[in-house]
Amino acid sequence: MTIKKVCENYRISPDTLRYYERIGAIPPVNRTENGIRDYTEQDIGWVENALCMRNAGVPVEMIAEYVKLCRQGDETFSARRDLLKEARSQILKQIEKYQTELERLEYKISRYEAAVETGKLVWDEPDCQSNATEL
Repeated sequence: MTIKKVCENYRISPDTLRYYERIGAIPPVNRTENGIRDYTEQDIGWVENALCMRNAGVPVEMIAEYVKLCRQGDETFSARRDLLKEARSQILKQIEKYQTELERLEYKISRYEAAVETGKLVWDEPDCQSNATEL
């Protein structure tokens, strides 16, 4: 499969795909005699893995390390597990952060909904009272 087709299928740019290959987030792709990348089913699996991990917020450096470990063989199972646990930990911290921010936004929305009804903006939470007129 050509780079163009892979990019169309996964809605990514050729530059992104080349970058992933260059830094090791996907292994080197076989090329035709003319030097054109020719993606196999296995290459597509690596692309899907990289995209899945990136979409989850895993840094590309961590993805590249994971690929490197995978290519080293079965003796790296525990290192791969540990790397994925670290990625999971980072994602969970992000989720917690987003949850906190979402709760703050929900609170603000509720205050503005009440203000639309009453004509008065009132902040019940102390951290929102300092600049209550502009928050």
